[in-house]
Amino acid sequence: MRVNKSLKIIFFLYFISCQVSAENEVLNSAVSDVDYTFNSASFPEEDNLIKQDQNYENKKNNFFIDAINSSLKLIINFDASLLYVVTTSLKISFIAVLIASLIGVPLGIIVALNNFTGKNFLLTCLNTLMAVPTVVIGLVLYGILNRQGLLGEMALLYTPVAIIIGQCFLVTPIIWNLSVSAITGSDIRLKHACTLLGASQIQQIFIYLSETRFALMTAVAIGFGRAIGEVGIAMILGGNIEGFTRTMTTAIALETNKGTFDFALALGFMLLFVAFFVNIILHYFQSKSK
Repeated sequence: MRVNKSLKIIFFLYFISCQVSAENEVLNSAVSDVDYTFNSASFPEEDNLIKQDQNYENKKNNFFIDAINSSLKLIINFDASLLYVVTTSLKISFIAVLIASLIGVPLGIIVALNNFTGKNFLLTCLNTLMAVPTVVIGLVLYGILNRQGLLGEMALLYTPVAIIIGQCFLVTPIIWNLSVSAITGSDIRLKHACTLLGASQIQQIFIYLSETRFALMTAVAIGFGRAIGEVGIAMILGGNIEGFTRTMTTAIALETNKGTFDFALALGFMLLFVAFFVNIILHYFQSKSK
């Protein structure tokens, strides 16, 4: 009897295990069919998302190349807006450097030819002014030129004149200091000749202007390069007004923020060309002064 009961229990367990395995096979086949159907089905929205991602990657890869092509087209076609910004920048910087040269070069010659108390302190101040950030100069002049400032009645703020004044304050110490270095490094016999001939201070200035003209022109070219590339003064004092006070540097900042990267890049190429031209002049004058 006990053997029969054991056999019955074994057959019963075997029957249950067979049933469970059969059900598992059915479930597995059903799941595989569903997976196959799901994988083989096409979803238009998913395809569109994949295509959009691919297009975005292509655009991202071609963004800079397309911007370069567009910027070169603007330059080649002499875009009116581009040329106006470039000519405005060149005009403002040229006038500022001209005024700064008329002040800095004679003062540099006078300081170099004379020994006086406080000369070293003056040269230290000039070196310090050469390193002053342009935004600091812009802020100080803004406080003077705005309506509540000392010169507010002249209504110079947000005009090209305000930018010229700011660039003069920026460039004059540079030309002044470099002029001192140019005269100090000149031939000592030139000073002896001026002394023996009894030349006056004004005559000495003109003599040194003639004899060290290439070194002095190098100082002026460096000043122009500093003026054309500054942005803080033009932004604060000029206001970046289209068709009036917009320079190359302020336009680059604005157009980049607007998303017109090709126009900003075209201005960048023009600025690089101006810098390259200034360096050619510098190299020429430096070779002549040796």
